[in-house]
Amino acid sequence: MLDVVQAREKMVERQIRRRGVADAHVLEAMRSVPREAFVTPGLEEFAYEDSALPIEAGQTLSQPYIVALMIQAAEIRPGDRVLEIGAGSGYAAAVMSRIAGEVYAIERHEALSALARQRLDRLGYDNVQLRTADGTGGWPEQAPFDAILVAAGGPGVPQPLKDQLEIGGRLVMPVGDTPRDQRLVKVTRTGATHFEEDDLGPVMFVPLIGEHGWDEGEAEARRPAEPRSFKAPSAPAPIPQLIHEAAEPLPDPADPRFAEAFDRFADARVVLLGEASHGTSEFYRARAAITRRLIERHGFSIVAWEADWPDAASLDRYVRQRPAPAHAEPPFRRFPTWMWRNTDVEAFVEGLRAWNEALPPERRAGIYGLDLYNLSASIQAVLGYLDEVDPDAARVARQRYGCLTPWAKEPQAYGRMALSSGYARCEEAVIKTLGDMLSKQLEYVGQDGEAFLDATANARLVKNAEAYYRAMYYGAASSWNLRDTHMFETLCAILDAKGPQAKAVVWAHNSHIGDASKTEMGIVREELNIGQLCRERFGDQAALIGFGTHTGTVACADDWDEPMVVKKVNPSHADSYERLAHEAGEPRFLLDLREGRHEALRHRLLGPRLERFIGVIYRPQTEIWSHYVECSLPQQFDAYVWFDETNAVTPLPTRARRGAEETYPFGL
Repeated sequence: MLDVVQAREKMVERQIRRRGVADAHVLEAMRSVPREAFVTPGLEEFAYEDSALPIEAGQTLSQPYIVALMIQAAEIRPGDRVLEIGAGSGYAAAVMSRIAGEVYAIERHEALSALARQRLDRLGYDNVQLRTADGTGGWPEQAPFDAILVAAGGPGVPQPLKDQLEIGGRLVMPVGDTPRDQRLVKVTRTGATHFEEDDLGPVMFVPLIGEHGWDEGEAEARRPAEPRSFKAPSAPAPIPQLIHEAAEPLPDPADPRFAEAFDRFADARVVLLGEASHGTSEFYRARAAITRRLIERHGFSIVAWEADWPDAASLDRYVRQRPAPAHAEPPFRRFPTWMWRNTDVEAFVEGLRAWNEALPPERRAGIYGLDLYNLSASIQAVLGYLDEVDPDAARVARQRYGCLTPWAKEPQAYGRMALSSGYARCEEAVIKTLGDMLSKQLEYVGQDGEAFLDATANARLVKNAEAYYRAMYYGAASSWNLRDTHMFETLCAILDAKGPQAKAVVWAHNSHIGDASKTEMGIVREELNIGQLCRERFGDQAALIGFGTHTGTVACADDWDEPMVVKKVNPSHADSYERLAHEAGEPRFLLDLREGRHEALRHRLLGPRLERFIGVIYRPQTEIWSHYVECSLPQQFDAYVWFDETNAVTPLPTRARRGAEETYPFGL
């Protein structure tokens, strides 16, 4: 059963307040009015979802955020006289009645008027007067009004409504030449014949029909085929059934047909492939299959990992058959070694090398690291490069990096020192080193463009790692944001270096590649991530693909620098997206979540639900607190890949080098 009090509070907090509606009167009114009392019977469970809903007479109940936004824009205050055009179910009038002194509402449909009157009377909202009429002419005998709200879109603001505004009164209404091209406008009466107008942004409402709006025939012709709501049946199908109907079954990742389903994303500039844990074989094998197809069939040439640049550079030299510099260290020897030193990654690397062998060097696909933890290796890489191309610059860089040298193996100790000392001791030095290298780009690139890209990426890593380890002790959000911003900047630098036709595949955890602004991470903790930044930069040219599982086994650790163990993954939580996917009954599938594909399902999935995130640490006994976050899956990802039961990766034999936690303090 829906806990309406809790759902109403979540609606106000997440859908309204966090989107910028700050008027205390509006927030309190939205908290107090039971929206479930104003929906069509049978749809009560959807009353607090972030969407418009269908009501009687082919009309809609506006999205909660839109109701709140319009009331805030109208600046309604206690004692005000308010007119509403298009009362519909009566919900907006009820909300305004909790603020204003008197509310006058007009609805042209007799049946809707009667239902709205019954609801308002039942709830005791006796300061609302409601009548059935052509709302475009207003209610002249009760004018003037302090505020007028019009819940239908017209070709312009009707003059009678403007005339019925008090001096200083505000009118809020959607206006546009077509129902698909509407803008919400605010009109303020500043004098007897003077009005000011503000544009509040795009919206989509049902047509405003009447003498001073559209005529009924014209409105019907202009009505969008699918209004900004969903047409739910009287007995909505269960979500797992809708998932089952929309799911595209997938074979095992070893089957060549597996990756064919992802050709739909081949035109993207960046395809980001997630994982729900750092230790699940199916996620690695799926990403490998998709990546191979994007490289071999669609011209992708950049494989960017949630891994440190110098470690990934060792594998890049291997797959592109480039010589290793003298300063190179063995890669991926730091905790958690199994994340990249496992049999699935090994198979992908060997396959990529074999593919590259038949290609000229300039067309070979490469592997690049986006993360910023291997500080010591990056320092050595910068100095080794400058020793070869510019010995004088190398001497200066050694002096500057000398500040960080004592902390290079234990950089988190630098963060503690910087915090206690109260200043960024090494910040200026590392910024200058990167700046000097970039200022000589033309000179350095002429000698070896690939070596310059490698060196500047390492210099950027040193600069950003210095800031990261300082920020780590001030709070998780700032250090997380620095890290993901660094990964995004590094990805953009690679794309820029490779040219305007270059296309990249990114492998990272779901927490990095799913749009953080659509999750608890961004809404509550104010964290951003590389997926969000890619959407903002590349728009539809970024494809964000998440992965999930119900149960199985996972390679992980009990704590930092602890040995790898294989643990059983708990069955997914009853209130999670994973449980819905499990109950769909398909062992493997692709779910296309983009707008216009499966709208009924997409709408049902929009409201926040739990989603599981397992990093390098897994604590099954506290899973609900340690590993679940509230998200909106269709807004977070463009597609979702499901494996109902999964297996742990198989690590390669490795002697781990102890050191700073690679994903401290997050494990993601």
